[in-house]
Amino acid sequence: MKAVRYHAHGDSDVLVHEDAERPVAGPGQVVVKVAGTSFNPVDVAIRAGYLRQVFPVSFPHIPGIDVAGTVAEVGEGVTGWREGEPVVAFLPMNAPGAAAEYVAVPAGVLAAAPRTVDLADAAALPSAGLTAWQALAEHAGLQAGQSVLVNGAGGAVGGYAVQLAVQAGAVVTATASPRSVERVRSYGAQTIIDYTLTPVTETSERFDVVLNLVTTSPEETEALAGLVADGGVFVSTTTPGRDDAARGVRAVRVFARSDAAQLAELVSRVDAGTLAIGVAARRPLADLAAVHDEAVTGRLPGKTVLIP
Repeated sequence: MKAVRYHAHGDSDVLVHEDAERPVAGPGQVVVKVAGTSFNPVDVAIRAGYLRQVFPVSFPHIPGIDVAGTVAEVGEGVTGWREGEPVVAFLPMNAPGAAAEYVAVPAGVLAAAPRTVDLADAAALPSAGLTAWQALAEHAGLQAGQSVLVNGAGGAVGGYAVQLAVQAGAVVTATASPRSVERVRSYGAQTIIDYTLTPVTETSERFDVVLNLVTTSPEETEALAGLVADGGVFVSTTTPGRDDAARGVRAVRVFARSDAAQLAELVSRVDAGTLAIGVAARRPLADLAAVHDEAVTGRLPGKTVLIP
């Protein structure tokens, strides 16, 4: 099969589109024929070696933590899945990934793919959707009637976070650039701050939940945490904040995990038409190195799906 692999940590030029051995389903595994994977910023950090202590990989390594495809082979001890079934999954961070024609997947992380979108596009859902769900539902405990600020709503996680917060009955303020304002508005955000014109920290509002999805300096993080109302929660997927016991403000850093039941719930919302999957670009898998470069230099137009 063809795959994109790297044989050592380094810059994007270590990513090579080459022949690789097709995986075989081990006990408890399913081999998936990949319809699509998606680019995630963590892919760059793992490839460059910045996270080698947290997510050590074996070389040659195939990246790609999201997968959408069809079951091609079922391993020993696996029940509930049959060849030909369309599936999606958020893969283990340091396991061989989905930037390939086939990938071996732990059966326990699989969910049935949404039926109402193109199968390849469904690869844009698992890790980003689960990050948003866990940030709001588990870590923030978001309730109907609360106010939430989504800083970085134009990104993949931010788009899902806005939609999920609106569905939870929250009042949503979102930051976005002109490129993504209309999309974020279509997701139901009541107020949108164009951060290219007005720094979000200049707002006089305070929020029950502030969800930060943007890499920020310690000073910027402190300012964002200052927008949390007394008794509220500051949740970040990037730079961690600090608890403020005097104001009863709790700070949480999110490390998303694979959860098949939660992913199935997200899929059901997609099929019900209440959760939109945003895909900005579809590229051939051989373009993965270029996609990494465009992401690092800020030229990536949004969530990008790679198709073998």
